[in-house]
Amino acid sequence: MLRTELLEIIANGENSGVEFKRDDVRPEQLAKEIVAMANLRGGLLLLGVEDDGEISGIQRDDLETWVMDTVFGRYVHPMLLPFYEAVTLKDGRRVAVVSFAMGTAKPYVLRHNGREDIYVRVGTTSRLATREQQARLFESGGMLHSEMLPVSGAAFDALDRERLQDYLLSLAGDRELPDSEEAWLRRMIGLGFMTDTSVPSPVCTIAGLILFARTPRRYLRQAGVRWMAFEGSDKSYRALDDTTLDGPLVGRFGPPGDARALIERGLIEDLMDRIQPFVSSEDDALADGLRRHRTWHYPPEALREAIVNALAHRDWTRALDVEVVAYIDRLEILSPGALQNSMTIEKVLAGQRSPRNPIIVEVLRDYGYVDARGMGVRNKIVPLMREVNGVDPVLEATEDQVRVILPRSGADA
Repeated sequence: MLRTELLEIIANGENSGVEFKRDDVRPEQLAKEIVAMANLRGGLLLLGVEDDGEISGIQRDDLETWVMDTVFGRYVHPMLLPFYEAVTLKDGRRVAVVSFAMGTAKPYVLRHNGREDIYVRVGTTSRLATREQQARLFESGGMLHSEMLPVSGAAFDALDRERLQDYLLSLAGDRELPDSEEAWLRRMIGLGFMTDTSVPSPVCTIAGLILFARTPRRYLRQAGVRWMAFEGSDKSYRALDDTTLDGPLVGRFGPPGDARALIERGLIEDLMDRIQPFVSSEDDALADGLRRHRTWHYPPEALREAIVNALAHRDWTRALDVEVVAYIDRLEILSPGALQNSMTIEKVLAGQRSPRNPIIVEVLRDYGYVDARGMGVRNKIVPLMREVNGVDPVLEATEDQVRVILPRSGADA
């Protein structure tokens, strides 16, 4: 690092990714800051700098060995390899710069006094992770799929057996249905739709519940989807429609064949029907003298793909609804949670695939709700919006949500 770069960082002060410390700090205190930043996005640790930015300089003769072998080697777990360098200023004072990237084996823990504590970075402070934050860290590290978490109180009778029968015989490849209640439970556990949690009887997983339960919100309040429509460009205008829809993600279809008829709609079909009057309009004249021609403000396939993605890839550790909101000039789709597994908007647009909820995604793919190649954003949403509406969709990702914005056809920019 150049001397000028170091001085600029110090002048800007501490933040979520920069921490100042004297080099006589206790090793567990230093490790706590490292763990918290590794659980976020990584960062820089400047040793020889006071909290207020005054440069006191390195005092330890063996600082590099102490940092690498003691702090990182004994107190930070799993192993995290930093980059260490010392920068000498014009007056001879030296500052150690310890840099490390976002950890890929989250959650990182501080091992001290026979305990393993998980810390997260909040602004310029490092705090013990809450239960929900720990779950997200385990999920982002690939150690937990939240879709497999048990849903208390959701027994087998919460699921729609007719939908399950259709799935097993038509899509899962089963030649016959389970012949007893015990056999049904074993099959559901095998598919990941239920789990045996050592209680008197198995309960539904989140995946099984939201895919096949008649009323998932009865057991899991963040299931379903919140739909709103406003006559203006923000929520300060009067709502034209505002409801929360509940139901199984998948529909129920007729016997196997070239074109299976939809017998009973699922959540996706219910939502598309509900929003149709607000995202399309009918012409006054009849088409072919029989029916009115419908003009869509957004390509229907792109709209459906964006909604399915929001439901399929949401973070189930967050007790928030998927939201679909129509404004006069755009439609916004919000999916709770950050992008999974180190994904970025650039990677999504490039076609990289990394499903957060693999069971949900595979079942939706079995039914044809999900793009077979898993690249719906790149191959459907973007090209269709360009072709039909003449604009690109806007994708935004934060630590709390992923937002897809579809500009309305003919709306002023």
